[in-house]
Amino acid sequence: MNYSQRAKEDLAIKLFKFLNMRGSIIGGPKLRKWYGAPDLLPKDGVLADEEDEYAGVEETRDAVLVTDGDSEIGQMVILSLIVKRVRVKALVKDKRAAIEAFGTYVESISGDASNKAVFKKALRGVRAIICPNDGFLSNVGSVKGVEHIVLLSQLAAYRSSSGIQALMTGNMRKLAEQDESVVVASGIPYTIIRAGLLQNSPGGVQGFSFKEGSAAQGRLSKEDAAFICVEALDAVPQRGLIFEVANGEEKVSDWKQCFATLIEKAEQQPLQ
Repeated sequence: MNYSQRAKEDLAIKLFKFLNMRGSIIGGPKLRKWYGAPDLLPKDGVLADEEDEYAGVEETRDAVLVTDGDSEIGQMVILSLIVKRVRVKALVKDKRAAIEAFGTYVESISGDASNKAVFKKALRGVRAIICPNDGFLSNVGSVKGVEHIVLLSQLAAYRSSSGIQALMTGNMRKLAEQDESVVVASGIPYTIIRAGLLQNSPGGVQGFSFKEGSAAQGRLSKEDAAFICVEALDAVPQRGLIFEVANGEEKVSDWKQCFATLIEKAEQQPLQ
């Protein structure tokens, strides 16, 4: 079995587990289609038409760009988007590995996002950006044309740390603060999800808490965090939404209504 085939099997298993966790009924045919997908790469790992892919083409803005797409939580976000049949673009460090892992489900782009040409290419056809990790938005240029930014922030968790832990997370706290400031000042509708301390625990098991202070004291499954980021895409606030979330007792059966309530509550308060 070659690496590409093994990577496909790994993704199929991950997707099956994710679909099973969320109770989805589309896993069977989607996995069968994926498993039979052809290899896309030549031996050098470069797509033949890579350079001409976007030349002179004005794309419809229907894609979601996932930054840090080869990180653990970035991959969880991508899986959630695949389940929802969303067109996905991802900024990654290793393009060959990303294409071998996700195939035609994801348009992978590698390179330094602080490079204007690379980031411009990444933004083509993008309607929304999901940033699953701190430290990205403060290091890139304009996101003009994007209609919605979803930022998963650990700022509340960092601010609540003390002692040695505070020293260890000091730089990450600074990056999180910078990212939130950039998003708020962008003029683009945004959703900032201030999550509790992210944990490697199964998602779809516990409930949630959206109370003020919950993120500072609580914890949140990474799988749940990724899922919430994707659900936020369908609830675009007029200006901006900032809320805290951790695992808790509240069960959410209707995320559309949940976000509508959060947005209504935020509109009654001054922006943070």
